[in-house]
Amino acid sequence: MSLEQGSRSTRVGIVVSNKMDKTVVVRVDNLVKHRVYKKFIKRKVTCKAHDEANSCSIGDKVLIVETRPLSKDKRWRVRQVLEKAVTA
Repeated sequence: MSLEQGSRSTRVGIVVSNKMDKTVVVRVDNLVKHRVYKKFIKRKVTCKAHDEANSCSIGDKVLIVETRPLSKDKRWRVRQVLEKAVTA
């Protein structure tokens, strides 16, 4: 008998804030097609994600995965940093 977990949802977003300890705010953008006008509309959602190593900085592209509630607002965890932000 195998114990399989359900698949957890993942999202890719950009870090917009890292001022909290072990927490980052990630903006997830997606395009949604309007039902009537067939025009694509930008939608954005911000999620607070747990960053154990404090390795993310503003502008990084990260992969976040859904997890159990870690605090009042945190329901996501940073799985990996896909690309680091370019600093001038």
